[in-house]
Amino acid sequence: MSTRSLSEMIEEAVKAIRQYTDIVPETAMILGSGLGSLADQVENPVEVPYKDIPGFSVSTVHGHVGSMVLGTLEGRNVAILKGRVHYYEGHKMESIIFPVRVLHALGAKTLVVTNAAGGIRQDLKVGDLVLITDHINFMGANPLVGPNDEKIGPRFPPMSTAYTPALQEVARKVAKEVGFTLAEGVYVAMSGPSYETPAEIRMLGRMGADVVGMSTVPETIAAAHCGMQVVGISCVTNVLHKGPSTDTHEDVLKAAAEAKPRFINLVRGIVRELGN
Repeated sequence: MSTRSLSEMIEEAVKAIRQYTDIVPETAMILGSGLGSLADQVENPVEVPYKDIPGFSVSTVHGHVGSMVLGTLEGRNVAILKGRVHYYEGHKMESIIFPVRVLHALGAKTLVVTNAAGGIRQDLKVGDLVLITDHINFMGANPLVGPNDEKIGPRFPPMSTAYTPALQEVARKVAKEVGFTLAEGVYVAMSGPSYETPAEIRMLGRMGADVVGMSTVPETIAAAHCGMQVVGISCVTNVLHKGPSTDTHEDVLKAAAEAKPRFINLVRGIVRELGN
């Protein structure tokens, strides 16, 4: 990042997006591996490539397109990030969370964060959607390390309700209405990019983790820091409790694609409820 202040960099990014559209999003979303097709359902969409937004980094991972889509969904103004950058790609934490701060500066008060994850808990199956009720940061880094800008958030933000309880209730209600059981659990973030060893999976399960992935936690911490409400959804794309996994990233994308209809119904329903 540059020598300019963080607030100045955020302002510059917002100004670049405003060259494309003056939409003020109420709800923002970050779509994980294989889940980006929800953005195709946005009405009157305006797509802004990450490369055209100062401070945004472009993902090198297949399944992460690298653009922001602004428009309407279920009658509400939304901003959707199609793809994210990851710690394992070599990006600094401040780059990973910068898009969240820009979304907040654009006007978004709520963040829907999604990911593809491995199922640790015994009852989880491939294709299950899991409501994230809490997280464990096992990435070895915190995105708020370094100087704090009080204009963005406090030096020591609490994380006890990082995943907003009221939004969890909304997600449960919507899942019931659209006809499926929404699992719930604790998400643990590892740095990656290697998948977990059998010993690590046993350790994570004993620590209280239900699903594991390589994202989401930095963005949630950043969103909570600037006062956004957060609801998190994991799509279980491989199960880890049956022994060592040999799944590839292509297998992850395939499993996410199969869960896509339920995922889209759930997220659309949550956005609809937020407007009531």
